Amino acid sequence: MKPVEIYTTPSCGYCHAAKRLLTQKGAAFTEHNVAADPALRKTMTQRAHGGYTVPQIFIGGTHVGGCDDLYALDAAGRLDPLLAD
Repeated sequence: MKPVEIYTTPSCGYCHAAKRLLTQKGAAFTEHNVAADPALRKTMTQRAHGGYTVPQIFIGGTHVGGCDDLYALDAAGRLDPLLAD
């Protein structure tokens, strides 16, 4: 599987939902908590082309968006191929 990165905050329900879906898919992910780190949030925003809400999800270096975007990819049958090597 491709590497997955997810920028989160601890109290974000959408972050928990996105992580739950990734876990169900068997995708290991690196989680970056931006709650207490303004520099990390700035990095996230730059990588996400201005996206400042959490979660921001990257699969194989490609920005896929937030939780709704991740679930939409799954519903369209495009998440599994994106996660695959």
